[in-house]
Amino acid sequence: MIENLIERGALFVINHSAGKDSQAMTIRLRKLVPAEQMLVIHADLGEVEWRGNIEHIKSTIGDLPLIVCRNENRTFLDMVEQRGMWPSPSQRQCTSDQKRNPIEREIRRYLKAKPQFGGLVVNCMGIRAAESPARSKQTPFRKVDGNSLGGREWYNWLPIFELSTEEVFAAIAAAGEVPHWAYAGGMSRLSCVFCIMASRADLRTAAALNPDLYRRYVELEKRIGHTMSMERRPLEEVTGIPV
Repeated sequence: MIENLIERGALFVINHSAGKDSQAMTIRLRKLVPAEQMLVIHADLGEVEWRGNIEHIKSTIGDLPLIVCRNENRTFLDMVEQRGMWPSPSQRQCTSDQKRNPIEREIRRYLKAKPQFGGLVVNCMGIRAAESPARSKQTPFRKVDGNSLGGREWYNWLPIFELSTEEVFAAIAAAGEVPHWAYAGGMSRLSCVFCIMASRADLRTAAALNPDLYRRYVELEKRIGHTMSMERRPLEEVTGIPV
């Protein structure tokens, strides 16, 4: 099916977070898809994302076109303050509000401006089965009927779904590239600096590497009376780092 979509001239969109999985996915796709059929999109999370994300992406995608998008109405911290609560695994407004919706908006705009793709798009994401039991149940390739409207034919694809963490880092090394600096800083994954899904160790590391942002998170927790950690304990207790 992928070969057929390439032959049909589909646009392949790389959702790039600057993390290791996005990087390994880009390496794989550049071997499969002609460059003129590729687009990289990064959802810029502003103050809550890791320093150097955009620079890292630019340094590893070669000449591929890059669109940096964001929620045009509110930041992540604005969203939390307005709702009076942090996202949860079952209600991940951070993903829909700050990432998926802005990215899909840009894809629609790009397809409209580039009629040569005929509305045919493959939206590629670096989700892997090994990341979690929930992600292992995802479908690696599917047509998205809800986005296949207005002359569009839209597919979602997970090109590195079967790779292990070790294989991801090996693919990056084999390509002569290095991962984002935060991994060398001690992080096991790269999402928001402070993620609701992060381990205690990653939260401690993130707090040590980003003390000013950590202070803002702690202060926001106290102001809205709601903790961001899935342990339902204040960040200061989870990390052991007082503000």
